[in-house]
Amino acid sequence: MEFPSPRCPYTLATMDKPLKKGWTTGACAAGAAKAAWSQLAHGSFPDPVAVELPRGVFASFALARTETGPGWARAGIIKDAGDDPDVTHGAEIVVTVVARPAGSGLAFQAGPGVGTITLPGLPLAVGEPAINPAPRAQIVANMEAVKAPVDARLTIAIPGGEALAAKTMNARLGIVGGLSILGTTGVVMPYSCAAWIHSIHRGIDVARALRLDHVAASTGRTSEQAVQKMYDLPEQALIDMGDFAGPVLKYLRRHPVERLTIAGGFGKLAKLAAGELDLHSRESKVDVAFLARLLVGTGAPAALVERAAASASGAQILALAQGLPLGDAVARAARETVMAALAGNITVDIAVFDRSGTLIGHAR
Repeated sequence: MEFPSPRCPYTLATMDKPLKKGWTTGACAAGAAKAAWSQLAHGSFPDPVAVELPRGVFASFALARTETGPGWARAGIIKDAGDDPDVTHGAEIVVTVVARPAGSGLAFQAGPGVGTITLPGLPLAVGEPAINPAPRAQIVANMEAVKAPVDARLTIAIPGGEALAAKTMNARLGIVGGLSILGTTGVVMPYSCAAWIHSIHRGIDVARALRLDHVAASTGRTSEQAVQKMYDLPEQALIDMGDFAGPVLKYLRRHPVERLTIAGGFGKLAKLAAGELDLHSRESKVDVAFLARLLVGTGAPAALVERAAASASGAQILALAQGLPLGDAVARAARETVMAALAGNITVDIAVFDRSGTLIGHAR
């Protein structure tokens, strides 16, 4: 799965109807590889091609293309991501297999639209094609099921993949030239947002591998741009956290950095200040009573605090608190939440920005 920047819904329980599961790029690549290898080994493309995936899951894929020539075969499968908001939905995963001398084994190569690793910290070495270990294992297992020794060069391409990759976080992770071939289980769970969390983890891994001592996790593009300018941070220090504060802090607790800045808008960070780690509107709401209590500590008159407690939103309270350091109070409370979740020696600061990217609260 490769998620674009827009926010994604969270759980199946929030939906009115059952959602359709999909297949990963890795599963599609395994199917296309098996079909092409079957052509080379036995003289025919199985269509549809049956694929065995981890956890006892089986899939069957129709072939979108079949081509062959002396010593090579090519097959393509159109990826169906089900009801998941995945930028690779509808993309064609094309695998070309070229036979090699006996005993050569299997070599992987990135074709057009598949990226190459350029930064350390990912589960593949710099210079390797962005075909993750789990999909590689799925490809090998399904090619071996053809009952012919797997001695081949395998090239995976995704037509239009470089343009699609511009909508993902790949460039920030140091994956250039296209998309990644991903998927641990081969199955895409609709609206699971697992790929977003995966990107968060890999972003932290890259920052650590580059020995960056300061990373900034932001709830949105405006706060990300503002905090990058504020601290003159490199691109690889920026983590697109979205609403996933909990996964960021849980991963950093086990894989710490020296310094962390959490940046976001007033509403999102007001939720964090109140102790929420899931900042999505389906899972948490701005606690106006909590904000009213914070106002007391800013020296707000009792009448204003009473009006705040009766407000319908955090934005209304922020408007009422003009001239009062409510943003700083939210930042301090959010920092307490973060420090409690990290339970470690990470220096933390919180930066609260308004919709224009102006800093309205800071706690160091």
